[in-house]
Parts: sequence; C-alpha cells; structure tokens
Amino acid sequence: MHAHRFADAAFGAAFGPGFRRGRGRGPGGRGGDAPPPVERAEVAGWFAGRLPDGWFTGPVELTIDRDEITVVGSLPEPDAGEGDPAAARAGRISRFREDTRPQRMAIADAAQERYGRSVAWGASCGDQRELFTTLSVPVMTRLRQPERLVLDTLVDAGVARSRSEALAWAVRLVGRNAEQWLSELRDAMAAVEEVRGRGPR
Repeated sequence: MHAHRFADAAFGAAFGPGFRRGRGRGPGGRGGDAPPPVERAEVAGWFAGRLPDGWFTGPVELTIDRDEITVVGSLPEPDAGEGDPAAARAGRISRFREDTRPQRMAIADAAQERYGRSVAWGASCGDQRELFTTLSVPVMTRLRQPERLVLDTLVDAGVARSRSEALAWAVRLVGRNAEQWLSELRDAMAAVEEVRGRGPR
C-alpha cells in the first residue's frame, strides 16, 4: 500500500466532530469511537464488486487508515488529436468527476456504513492524477520540550505558520524519506492480517 499525496490535506482546516463531507459523516460522528479494523483484501473485493463496470481501466488503488478510505482509479486516455494531451487528460478527469458524482456519493455512503470510515475519491489519466476530496483529521499529541523546540524552530524559520503545520510538515518529510521502510512495515502488517484471517473463528 503506497502513501498518497494528499495535496497538502494536512495543511487544510481541521474538521470538528460530526463533520459531514458530501453525504458521509466522518469518524467523529460515531462519538469519537475508533472504527473497527478492516482487512484490505475484503475492502478491495467490496469495491471491485460495487464499482460500475467501465469506470476504470483496472483495479482501483486503495489507501486505508483509521479515518478514511481513498479510492483512485485509472481512466482511459482520450484521443487529443491536434490538441494538448495534458489538457485532454485534465478534461477527462473533470468529466468523470462531474458525471459520476451521484453514484460515488451513494457508494461512499454504503462503504461508510460498512467500514465506519469516510470515503475520498480521485482519478488518474496518463501522468496526471487528481484527488477530489480528502479528509483533514485533527490529531492530538503531547510533546515534551525538545520536541516542542523542533516545531518552534520550524515556525520561527518560516517553514510553517504554527506548531500544527510544523508537525504536518515533519510527518510528510518522514513519509518521503522513509517510504521504503514504511512500505515494508505495511507489507508485514498485511501479512499478519492475512494469517489472522485464516485462524479459527
């Protein structure tokens, strides 16, 4: 499972409890309870069966955490003719977003009922990729003075406007520089889930 580029979603406004994006309610609407764990293969199978045939050229890319399921599918490339290929791809993504909105909202509602997570959508076409909506979730933590000084240094240097932005920046930096290690860790966790799933019920 590869980490998504969330278009700086961590720098967006933090949504409070009970926030509703589209027609779905976020995890905060569940009284702050953590959603139950899910098996990636089960989620992938459910979306494969629920998504209309012909939407995408192959299986969707799923990114799953405790709050959100992000679904990104690949669209067929348009024939740009004498036009600009990049503009044609952008137009194809825009048309897909507009034409499929009611169906995507219905699928998101059903998925949220089933998995207790909000659903975000995106599409790629050729080398272009766009996420339509993503959830920005406030994460509370306690930091001792050495950690606070790191954040304050980033703020004082103008890298971030606040400690929360500095923390988001640091998380993104770790994600980029430790992607191989994080991928290995996710693969190991997926293997554990698979073995657990084969155990006695």
